[in-house]
Amino acid sequence: MSINGKAYIAGAFEHPTRKATGKTIPQLHAEVAAGALADAGLESRDVDGFFCASDAPGMGGIDMAEYLGLRPRYVDNTDTGGSSYVLAVGHAAQAIATGKCSVALITLAGMPRTGPGPAGEGAFLTDPINPNVPYELPFRPVITNLYGMCAKRHMYEFGTTSEQLAWVKVAASHHAQHNPNAVLRDVVTVEDVVNSPMISDPLHRLDCCVISDGGGALIVVSPEVARDLKRPKVMVRGAAEAIKHLDGGRTDITYSGAVWSGPKAFDEAKITPSDIKYVSIYDSFTITVLMTLEDLGFCKKGEGGRFVSDGNLISGFGKLPFNTDGGGLCNNHPANRGGMTKVIEAVRQLRGEAHPAVQVPNCDLALAHGTGGYLGSRHGSATLIMERV
Repeated sequence: MSINGKAYIAGAFEHPTRKATGKTIPQLHAEVAAGALADAGLESRDVDGFFCASDAPGMGGIDMAEYLGLRPRYVDNTDTGGSSYVLAVGHAAQAIATGKCSVALITLAGMPRTGPGPAGEGAFLTDPINPNVPYELPFRPVITNLYGMCAKRHMYEFGTTSEQLAWVKVAASHHAQHNPNAVLRDVVTVEDVVNSPMISDPLHRLDCCVISDGGGALIVVSPEVARDLKRPKVMVRGAAEAIKHLDGGRTDITYSGAVWSGPKAFDEAKITPSDIKYVSIYDSFTITVLMTLEDLGFCKKGEGGRFVSDGNLISGFGKLPFNTDGGGLCNNHPANRGGMTKVIEAVRQLRGEAHPAVQVPNCDLALAHGTGGYLGSRHGSATLIMERV
């Protein structure tokens, strides 16, 4: 069953905090839930579907439903890392389309800045029951290495340069200067990026995302519910997901799972990349954005470096504005689940509620994409296409 036109995003809220001293993760879940419900003009008693990733406290959706005072008849705790909350919107739309629920609440909260941080090898690579640990832990991989490896290979295969990667950060910084909540608000230059300390060759410190506390929430509703609400309507046009892994060593790290999720989402939405006015792309590192844009079809494989150069991603100047809130590179990155804020900013753009300095004129079609896991080994990709109606 296609979900095209079967569900609407009626509420969106991003927590303003980036350092949640004195708060708990359940508190953040409650605060973003209240914010999204208020934005939609609904109340908690209206919610009959609840979605969160398995990183939520306790038994995920069970404990959080109790904490939030919800009585859902549909629950989904799917966790695909940074793509989880892009994927959750598609799952909510499917549940609504099949009559499982009519008002879905999706919440994210995390405190990686003030709470306990993950182990250096990454949570997925130290779990003793993870089947990959015996084969990979002896090589001591860390997150930055796994992304730096992709960047280095892309440079080798296609001639991509550090200066081209830097343009992704430059664009994000031009947008973040207008976001009072962003962790990094200073505009940077290409030279600033390539002269920042090397973290994992060829990725510099400014090629990497920020770490912050925070969270966000979304309300996805049926057409019948949306009809009675006063907020601008954002329709779900298409959604798709994919997993890419090492396939026993038969792998190519110059592309991501977006090569599969993107075409499926565009097919369901019945549009092409050229129709999109704005994109929210998960930006754990600059290379993540460059490869994703290629894989989604905004440019040919290997041409991403040229595509992102010279301000092409800057709103009001470039061909394809991206991450107009500053994204993970400058704004926030709560709990390594950055897909949530990607959807929220896309909703702002479609409603015409982004900051005036970065609002895309006549923004009627937007795309959000998340990458969760590790670009250089295994990850989940999720693509969501939305329309203002």
